[in-house]
Amino acid sequence: MSRSVFISGGTSGINLGIARMFAADGDRVLVFGRDPAKAAAAAADIGHGAIGGGADVRDANAIATLFADAAEKIGAPSVVIAGAAGNFMAPAVGISPNGFKTVVDIDLLGTYNVFRSAFDVCERPASFIAITAPQAELPLPQQVHVCAAKAGVNMVVKVLAMEWGQAGIRVNAISPGPVLGTEGVERMAPTEAAKQNWANTTALRRFGTPDDIAMAAKFLSSEAGGYITGTILDCDGGMKLGDASGDWLTPPGRS
Repeated sequence: MSRSVFISGGTSGINLGIARMFAADGDRVLVFGRDPAKAAAAAADIGHGAIGGGADVRDANAIATLFADAAEKIGAPSVVIAGAAGNFMAPAVGISPNGFKTVVDIDLLGTYNVFRSAFDVCERPASFIAITAPQAELPLPQQVHVCAAKAGVNMVVKVLAMEWGQAGIRVNAISPGPVLGTEGVERMAPTEAAKQNWANTTALRRFGTPDDIAMAAKFLSSEAGGYITGTILDCDGGMKLGDASGDWLTPPGRS
C-alpha cells in the first residue's frame, strides 16, 4: 500500500538514499531542505512522482506551512524522517557560540520542529524516525557541538515515544556509522588509505551504504517494526563496539 513519506535533509547523502528507496517502492515522497531549487532537483532525480520543498528546519512556521501544503498534494504522511544535520570538525576552543548554536538548532531543534509539525498532519498509525549519530553516546574530540546536539535528539525520540504512543505514533532513531558517499566520511577520511583504515576498525570491516540505512528505515516504518518505539537502532557495522581491527579468528601460536 502506497504511503506518504516526508524527509527533511532529503536532498543529499543518507537521506536522499532513503528517499530513493521509499519512492522506488511506490511511496509518495516529499524531500525538503533550505534551498528550494536543490530540493526540486533532488525530487526530479528521485523520480516516481517525488516532490521537493524549501523550508529551514529551524523555522517551525515554515515547516508547518510546507507540511500542510504537501499533505494536500500527496496525502498526509504516515512516515516522517528527520534527517537534516550540520557538522564541522573543530576543537571546542575553535567553535564560536554561533557555530555551536547553529549545529544544535539544525540537529536538535530541527528534529523537534519536524516531528511537532508532523504530529498535526500525519495519518495514524505513523512512524517517525530521526537520523542521529554515534556521537550521541561516544564523546569525540572536535565534535562537542555534534555530541551535544545528537544526545539531545536521542532524548527527544525517547520522550516523544512515551508521550505519543497513545496517539498511534511510533518514534525511533537510526544511528548510522560511516557511510560511503557522505560529506561526513569525506571530511573525516579524505584519502582512500584513511577510509580503509577506518573501515578496518569496524566489526564488519566495511563502510555502510545509503541503502543500508534506507533498509533500516524501511524496517522501522513497516509492520515488522510495529512494536518498536523509543529505540535508537545502531546501523554501524559494529563501529560503536570499539576498535575491532586485528585478526581474531586465528588462535595464538597457530597459522
